[in-house]
Amino acid sequence: MSNTVLDVKGLNCPLPILRAKKAIKDLTAGAVLEVVATDPGSVADFDAFCRQTGNKLLSQQQDGGVYTFKIEKGA
Repeated sequence: MSNTVLDVKGLNCPLPILRAKKAIKDLTAGAVLEVVATDPGSVADFDAFCRQTGNKLLSQQQDGGVYTFKIEKGA
């Protein structure tokens, strides 16, 4: 299954989370949303987002000033 990629580079809190919430709503359970962001605050934001929404944060990585999160949609 291919990932859905959401590019929110250049956007600051709370926009990356709001865009991710909207994008993940349209996915089926088990699908993966890959979010690419540049806001350093997004690391804590996506961790909290996943805990609060029942979605699973599969991975997060940083490359320079770019943060990539892989989120699996919960049931």
